[in-house]
This record gives sequence, C-alpha cells and structure tokens, in this order.
Amino acid sequence: MPRMILLNLPVRDLAASTAFYVALGGTVNPQFSGENSTSLMVTDAIGVMLLTHEHYRQFTKRPIGDPRRDSQVLIALTVDDRDAVDATLTRAVAAGGRADPNPAQDLGFMYNRHVEDPDGYVWEIVWMNPSAST
Repeated sequence: MPRMILLNLPVRDLAASTAFYVALGGTVNPQFSGENSTSLMVTDAIGVMLLTHEHYRQFTKRPIGDPRRDSQVLIALTVDDRDAVDATLTRAVAAGGRADPNPAQDLGFMYNRHVEDPDGYVWEIVWMNPSAST
C-alpha cells in the first residue's frame, strides 16, 4: 500500500513557485532541493517537487503542457475548518497565486475555493464537515 503522494511539477520560475508553495503550507526539504528543484512537504504524506522545465525534461520525453491553457489536474487539500480555507487562500495569493480561477462552492457541509499557482496549476482548498458523513 502506498505511503506518500509525491507530485512532480515543472515550473517556469523556481523561486516564485517555491514562495507560493511555502505560503500554501509547504516546508522546504533542503536535502532534496537545489538550483534546479525544490522539494517541499505539505504534510507528512504529501510532497511536492518543483522542477525547472530543463530539469523536468530529464524524466520524460513528452512535451510539457501549459496548465494556464489546458486543465491537467485539480489537486485538493483539506483543511480543518471554513476559516482555514480562506486563510490558506489569502496566504497563497499574497505569495503570487491567483484566487478563484474556478467558482467557490458553499454546500453547507462542504466549502471550497481554488487558487492557481504561478504556473497555472489549480489547487482546491476544501473543508468538509465531518459530522455530515455520519
């Protein structure tokens, strides 16, 4: 059974993307970071590896898509409460993200908003009421 999720994302500006992901809640892991990549842990089980386009090309023969133009993935992160959704989004926007590229959803038992990183990858910040599932 897998124990972690490690996302590898090609980025245009490593410093700007690193600042965004730190604001999103990531902690830089210097052991796996360097001039062409930054390793961040979002939780104990979720890691994000940011790679310059040149470095990313070493791992795939496929062309690097443009997430600003084409939807490639929607990544969702859960937070503890509704206020944390807005607070996380505010921090991410202050670090270069774009708020609400998709409409916010407030279903009462679930509240989510989206933030786009400097390269166009969309992250959904979600709170779900745990008592709604019982």
